[in-house]
Amino acid sequence: MKYIVVLGDGMSDEPLAQLGGKTPLEYAHTPTMDALASKGEMGMVQNVPAGMSPGSEVANLSVMGYDPLTDFTGRSPLEALSVGVQMEPDDVVFRCNLVTLTEPEAYPEKTILDHSSGEIATADADVLMDAIRQAFNSDTFQFYTGTSYRHIMVWKHGRLAKLEPPHDHLTKVIGPWLPQEPVLREFMEKSFDILNDHPLNRQRAAEGKNKANSLWYWGAGTRPNLQNFQEKTGCKGAVISAVDLLKGIAVGAGMKVYQVEGATGSIDTNWEGKAQAAIQALLEDGCDLAYIHVEAPDEMAHQGLVEEKVKSIEYLDSRILQPVKQAMEKAGEDHRILLLPDHPNLLRLRTHTGDPVPYVLYDSTKERRTLAHYSETEAKSTGNYEPQGCRLMARLLEKTTR
Repeated sequence: MKYIVVLGDGMSDEPLAQLGGKTPLEYAHTPTMDALASKGEMGMVQNVPAGMSPGSEVANLSVMGYDPLTDFTGRSPLEALSVGVQMEPDDVVFRCNLVTLTEPEAYPEKTILDHSSGEIATADADVLMDAIRQAFNSDTFQFYTGTSYRHIMVWKHGRLAKLEPPHDHLTKVIGPWLPQEPVLREFMEKSFDILNDHPLNRQRAAEGKNKANSLWYWGAGTRPNLQNFQEKTGCKGAVISAVDLLKGIAVGAGMKVYQVEGATGSIDTNWEGKAQAAIQALLEDGCDLAYIHVEAPDEMAHQGLVEEKVKSIEYLDSRILQPVKQAMEKAGEDHRILLLPDHPNLLRLRTHTGDPVPYVLYDSTKERRTLAHYSETEAKSTGNYEPQGCRLMARLLEKTTR
């Protein structure tokens, strides 16, 4: 048996007037998802435990079978693992986005325009992070380039701080959301002075692109200690994702990480390449489970792009889910598929909520015969509800049953 998780990050939403009162999932043309829903089990699952922030780090840990209440030590340390950062137990790791702020005001009076600096390319971001490293790197603070706008700072023997995700405060004046920790605030203010007039940012502005003109800290945490996935489940697992967070979880859990050329974390990602990486993992490289993470629906929701969120869901259906399933069938491999988002990302809010999300659990050897459309409404109507998302992985792997 081969096991496949297909996760559309932030895919769940609420009914929208622009879509005739339908959610993006309901509106999208998703024949492969609908076929799985018709032949498998559909329901709702709570991936974010009550009281925890509804981030992808918490929700994806749940989907992978880890309990965030006991296994989560912060988002940034997981991302740091993906770029090979070595951490001591008392080091504190921070995500630092490259964001776009308005320019003329005093720093606390600026408005945050874009949490991703126009989804800046990693090569451009690395140029700017080099300038940050030259200014700030020391024995105490080290900065690392991640992917696109997502980067890392390690504070050796540092202090945890309460921090706000930038995507939660788009179009707002930043003063109320700045860190109270003086060191972090000083770095952020100085980063604007370094980056705003950087030649690369002048070029970006001339080309009509958003400047990446400030750091923004969030997601602080300490070194994770995840149980090895194969020891935990008996399955050799692989992760296919464009984002450092998922790659870091994979490294921490001892899973194989597939680097897909052209995987961007947005709608222009290499969809076919990700599908082929999963097929290779399962049919050629001896993996039992492939975890395919797609960031595009979440990124489109953060940007408030309705049509693009719908399109990203359709691409997930036709360019990843369909070819992976067809490859399993052609190879004669029995397979089980878990299809779901990690959390909702509401286009109206342009950020996450911690509400339950629709899942499908499909088994090629136990197909049912119903007619269903994969959506929030139909998933709720089934009455199936899993209050602890971390239990779905065991059900996928047939370690437990409902």
